Amino acid sequence: MISYLKGLITFKNPAYIVVETAGVGYHVNISLNTFSKIEHEEKVKVYTYLHVKEDSQTLYGFAEPGERTVFTHLISVSGIGPNTARVILSYMDAETVRMSIISENVAAFKSVKGVGPKTAKRLILDLKDKFMKEGGQSPSTTIIVDNTLHNEALSALLALGFNKNQIQKTLTKLKNEMPEEASIEHVIKGALKELT
Repeated sequence: MISYLKGLITFKNPAYIVVETAGVGYHVNISLNTFSKIEHEEKVKVYTYLHVKEDSQTLYGFAEPGERTVFTHLISVSGIGPNTARVILSYMDAETVRMSIISENVAAFKSVKGVGPKTAKRLILDLKDKFMKEGGQSPSTTIIVDNTLHNEALSALLALGFNKNQIQKTLTKLKNEMPEEASIEHVIKGALKELT
């Protein structure tokens, strides 16, 4: 298993890149989210997943290990192949996929080509518990996973134009400071004080 590739990008487009390392050029399929993160880079470190079939070996690359983790979870679901998983991660970033599954948000997958309501429900059924268990392990996922208040506050603050990562960090901080019975208005006002 190739864990990651570090080298020079010799070719780049939104679907794949060629990474040259130790004189070898690796064709690496990527999501649009990864492309947006490495679009202006000449040298790159991509975290990889090698998908092996009887007649082919395909390398997939991710700008962050968290995206690779979500990808491997997605392809563990029956009916979801690597290309569908890559399409999902092109429509939504890894954190949005994770949160949509945890919050059982079937509608979030509505715009993803090839993922209908039945597939979205299967994703939620198969992956919700896995993502819940992983919730506290990564800094990017230290969020209030089982709280609809958090999701409402996040949506409202995103609509106001704030950065998603900053919002999540702020809401995580507020979760430890505010009483559990805090209202949505209380949470949003508290977050606005921190963010502005």
